[in-house]
Amino acid sequence: MPLPKLNAPSYELVLPSTGKKIRYRPFLVKEEKILLIAMESEDEKQMQEAVRQILKNCILSRGIKVDELAVFDIEYLFLNIRGKSVGEEVTLNLICPDDGETTAEITIDIEDIKVQKPDGHENIIKLNDDVSIVMKYPSMETFVKNNITGSSSLDTVFDLSADCINQIVEGEDVYESKSFSKKEL
Repeated sequence: MPLPKLNAPSYELVLPSTGKKIRYRPFLVKEEKILLIAMESEDEKQMQEAVRQILKNCILSRGIKVDELAVFDIEYLFLNIRGKSVGEEVTLNLICPDDGETTAEITIDIEDIKVQKPDGHENIIKLNDDVSIVMKYPSMETFVKNNITGSSSLDTVFDLSADCINQIVEGEDVYESKSFSKKEL
């Protein structure tokens, strides 16, 4: 006779990048253990993999590919999962920028954190009357690949920009970025 399955509560939120509603559950002891082990390792890649694994485990909606989510969707979703798992309030010790020594304790309610999109925000960059570039938000994989070195060189900026091109539109013709090399993009 198999052991009974414990049901965790489920919650719903709207992904800021797409407006799509998804369901998720709080993380359980096994996910908390994954996170603690990754944090103790102090290895950036292990921490990223832990976040990725926790999100995959906790997202209940079908068809959500964690590796393709925008970076800010991942952060927003992870904050909400953390809030439902261990509490909605986070207490931080902030260092005063004036003297660099004085600390102040501040409590933040995770429920109050929202992703802000300015009015008129769109993913199309018009180069001229005939040519436009349709962009996509950087995924965690793209962001890490282009940003983890800490380098802010011009090449890094171009690499990240090229990775975020979804399509190039020239008049009636639409070119998918997958069909071109990074150098061509």
